[in-house]
Amino acid sequence: MGNRTVNWRRHSIHLSPPQLLLFIFLFFILFGAALLKLPMASTEPVSWLNALFTSTSAMTVTGLIVVDTGTVFTTFGEVVIMALIQIGGLGIMSFAVLIYLMLGKKIGFKERLIIQQSLNQTSVGGVIRLVKHLFIFSFAVEGLALILLASEWIPEYGWKQGLYYSLFHSISAFNNAGFSLWADGLMRYVANPLVNIVISGLFIIGGIGFTVLTDLWYSKKFQKLSLHTKLMLIGTLVINVVAMFVIFFLEYNNPKTLANLSTMGKVLGAYFQAVSPRTAGFNSLDIAGMEDSTIIFTVLLMFIGAGSASTGGGIKVTTFLVITLTVVAFLRQRKDIHAFRRRIDETYIYKSLAISMISVVLIFSAMFLLTITEKGVPFIQILFEVVSAFGTVGLSMGLTFNLTAIGKCVIIFVMFVGKLGPLTLAFSLAKKGSDKISYPKEDILTG
Repeated sequence: MGNRTVNWRRHSIHLSPPQLLLFIFLFFILFGAALLKLPMASTEPVSWLNALFTSTSAMTVTGLIVVDTGTVFTTFGEVVIMALIQIGGLGIMSFAVLIYLMLGKKIGFKERLIIQQSLNQTSVGGVIRLVKHLFIFSFAVEGLALILLASEWIPEYGWKQGLYYSLFHSISAFNNAGFSLWADGLMRYVANPLVNIVISGLFIIGGIGFTVLTDLWYSKKFQKLSLHTKLMLIGTLVINVVAMFVIFFLEYNNPKTLANLSTMGKVLGAYFQAVSPRTAGFNSLDIAGMEDSTIIFTVLLMFIGAGSASTGGGIKVTTFLVITLTVVAFLRQRKDIHAFRRRIDETYIYKSLAISMISVVLIFSAMFLLTITEKGVPFIQILFEVVSAFGTVGLSMGLTFNLTAIGKCVIIFVMFVGKLGPLTLAFSLAKKGSDKISYPKEDILTG
C-alpha cells in the first residue's frame, strides 16, 4: 500500500499557478458556453461555436459579439453573460477567496500564489486584503452607477426595464466588457452628459487597477504613493487627454461621426471614444465611419490597454511607459532607468520587453491567419479586429459578425491570451531554466 501511494504521488500531475489559472479559466468559459447553448438562453438557435465565442468574449471582458446580445439572448442568457463578465472582470480566484472567507476556511500558500498570479501582483503578501477591498469597492461603485443610470433610464424605459438596463451596463462598464443591450452600442447617447460621464467613469476606474485604488485609499499625498501608482495616474491622464484632442481634431469634419453634432456633442463624442479604446469597448460613434488616421490611432490605444491588476487588457500602461523610459534613457546614454526619483529594476524592463514581443508575435500571427481565412476583407479591418481582441476591448469595424468558423476560433484564442496575459500563457507552457552556467561575453552589431 505504501509503495502504491509513493508511485501515485510520483506520477501525479502538479500544476503551477499559471497552469492552474489557465485551466480554471478555460473551465468557466466552457461552462458558460454550455449555459448559453440551452434553449432557455436564446430566442433562436445558437451554434456551439457562437455560444463559445460569446462565453469567451464575456469571460475575457472583451465585448466582441457574433450575435446581437439584446435580441438573440433571453433574460436568462443575458444574466449568464453578466455573471461571466463579473467573474472574468474581478477574477475567478477573487470569488474563490470570497467563498473561502464566507465559509470561514483558511487560505493556504498555494491558493495565495494563484491569487497573486490572477491579480498580477509582485508578491504574495497582502493579496487577501486586496481581494476584500476589491469586492467592497467594486460593488459600491457598481451600485452608485446603477442609481445614476437608473435616474436617466427609468423615466425612459420604465422601472423594470430601466433598472435592468442600468444594472447590465454598470457591470459591463466597470469590468471593461463593452457588452451592450442595444445593437448600436451607446450611439443614441453620444450627446448625453450623464450617460457619458457615468459609463466612462466606470471603465476608467475599473481599468486603472485595484492596486492603484488601494494605494490611493491609504496614501493621501501624491509623494507617498508607490511608483506604480504614480506612473498609472500620470500615464492614464496624459494618454486620455492627448487621445481626446487627437480624435476631436481628426473627426471634427467627418459627417459620419462628429460633424453633425453640437459643440458639446463633439466634445463628449471625442472624449468618450478617446477613453473607450483603453479596453472598455463601448462606442458612442460609428467605428466603421471613422477616418483611417483615427482607426490607426485607436489601434495604438487598444494595444497599450489599461492598468495591471485591473479589469482591462492590453500590454498595460506601465509596460508601455517602462519601454518608453528605457528608450529615452538609451538615447540619453544613461545606464539606469529613472522615474519620480526612483530607479526601475532591470527585471521589469525584461518583463516589459517580453510582454511586448510576445504580444506583437501573437497579433501578427492572428492577422496572418485571418488574411487567409477572411478573403476580401480590408487589411485595416483585420488589424483592428485582432488588436481589439488582444486588448479585450470589444470595438469592431463590423468584421465580427461576418467571421468564418476558423476566423472565430482565431479571435477566441486571441481574446483568451489577451485576458490571461501573454506571460501567464508563456509561463504555463515553458520549463524553468537555470542560470548556474555563465558564458563568456561577446559583442554583436545591432541597429
